[in-house]
Amino acid sequence: MSVWTRRAVLSAAFVVASIVAGPASAQTKLKWAHVYEVAEPYHTQAVWAAGEIKKLTNGKYDIEVFAASQLGNENQINEGLGLGTVDIIYTGTSFAGSVYKPLAISGAPFMLRDFNHWKAYRDNKLFRELAKGYEDKTKHKVITLTYYGERMVTANKEIKKPEDMKGMKLRVPPAPLYLMLAKSVGANATPIAFAEVYLALQQGTVDGQENPLPTIMAKKFYEVQSHVMLTGHITESLLTIVGGHVWSKLNDAEKKIFQDTLSKAAANASEQIRSSEQKLADELRKLGKTVVQVDREAFRKAAVPLHNDASAGAGWTKAQYDELQGLK
Repeated sequence: MSVWTRRAVLSAAFVVASIVAGPASAQTKLKWAHVYEVAEPYHTQAVWAAGEIKKLTNGKYDIEVFAASQLGNENQINEGLGLGTVDIIYTGTSFAGSVYKPLAISGAPFMLRDFNHWKAYRDNKLFRELAKGYEDKTKHKVITLTYYGERMVTANKEIKKPEDMKGMKLRVPPAPLYLMLAKSVGANATPIAFAEVYLALQQGTVDGQENPLPTIMAKKFYEVQSHVMLTGHITESLLTIVGGHVWSKLNDAEKKIFQDTLSKAAANASEQIRSSEQKLADELRKLGKTVVQVDREAFRKAAVPLHNDASAGAGWTKAQYDELQGLK
């Protein structure tokens, strides 16, 4: 066989091999970033969804999930979605609301009555309309909401009524709407990145913080706080958002796979969080913590006057507010 013949055969073999190997070589690796711990349902369900999407797309999309602020704090991963350095994120509604204010409506203190009100909002056209406003502005795709839990206050003293928080240095997430809670009770809001909260509490940089019970347990905030107040002041949600640079390249079948799988993961995580938060007050008592039943109605009355106050962070219309309040 001549040199030229051998080269022709080898070239043909290479072309055939490339065609056969096509799907593997065309694999797209994606990064899913969030700030929560690996043991939390948000992460375990994200890992499940990543595996399911890989399977359902025959290996075309290989998603790696980066937990615990590995790829940045909440503001940074939101920025990363726009830059294309991350592809999927979990983010709080208040962070997305800094881009499109109405989407943050459910994160205001005492905006939602309870878990059933939260579910009614998640499944209602109002949520989809607000999500579309964000999508139109960013070109990212909002998939769904995941229940994050009712946020509770922790401190090294007993708090029973709003006045007990006056002047308190309260850690809140670095997003505008969380200031509404602090303003309603006269606390000094201190925005600190999630990954730095434990140290801030330990060193006394702040007097207290507020998060759902599953997060208080997962981040071990109870180790540096003696009292847990059952304020339930915010019924919090996480958004699952796929970057526009990814969503725009998916075909219709792939979009359905992503939508269905990520929605199922969110529903699973929501049920797990709801189940765990109902047991954790007793777990905290067993750990020697003082769990306090507060005058929740007094806290609610302090917050409601700020619900439509733009200077306090409100960024929705009165019609959107009334529609949300009217959901059963």
